[in-house]
Amino acid sequence: MGRIADLCSEIAENGEEGPEGLTLSPDLWDRLRDDWEDGDIEDALNIVRENSLQGALVESADSLSARLLDVLGEFGEAEAFKSAEKGDGRISLEAIGQLVRRVARLEEILHDYREGSPPDRAGFDALQRRLALLGIEGDLFDDVVVLPAALPEEDDEE
Repeated sequence: MGRIADLCSEIAENGEEGPEGLTLSPDLWDRLRDDWEDGDIEDALNIVRENSLQGALVESADSLSARLLDVLGEFGEAEAFKSAEKGDGRISLEAIGQLVRRVARLEEILHDYREGSPPDRAGFDALQRRLALLGIEGDLFDDVVVLPAALPEEDDEE
């Protein structure tokens, strides 16, 4: 087990993050092939990838949970709770933007773990676009592609 742990460490230290996750350069592959079979290298690469994804999943879930605790904790105050009971509970647009960002990151990670169909994101994606158009969260939505033609047509004024 010690040798495979060494291989995983080497891959984690020297691998390169790409659009498809952690990858190994041709030079690194050649260097590792001096001591390892291709199958062992691929197995170790998959172990490191999975470990990285699980770490990102935990980090993303922790971030979302912490912000939800903050937002929902505001309703622990007597007056805020009474307002919520009356149907007048409010969450700021800034808090909504922060929650959307954290959920989007979590959804990105969960994509690789989900079995079956993902949840319907139509409303969530529309909310992301609207927040991006408003500039909520500043550069946090730089990666959101805003397609005005994709926004639902509405008769009411915004």
